[in-house]
Amino acid sequence: QGQFVESGGDLVQPGGSLRLSCAASGSICSRRGLGWYRQAPGKQRDLVATISSGGTTWYTASVRGRSTISRDHVKNTMYLEMNSLNPEDTAVYYCNVPGMLVSWGQGPQVTVSS
Repeated sequence: QGQFVESGGDLVQPGGSLRLSCAASGSICSRRGLGWYRQAPGKQRDLVATISSGGTTWYTASVRGRSTISRDHVKNTMYLEMNSLNPEDTAVYYCNVPGMLVSWGQGPQVTVSS
């Protein structure tokens, strides 16, 4: 069992929306920031969005303005809502701790097909 359980991947048409969820284990310190990463076929894994323990957010340019990262401290769960999806969003998505990068799990596949 990994330290994160990601879910919410799906096959979606361009322009559609989805929400990814990441349930973190109790070993993940709530004072640390969390981030969503993605890896497209043949590409390196890239950081997509981050959220600090206080709620400060950051987004990579390609998703900025159409995505929202959030976290629920009670449930110890992080979310990524993505709208206006395009084929460039096709990737396997992962959550992790920026700056620490614990073991990667098996992230959900997001496929945007036109």
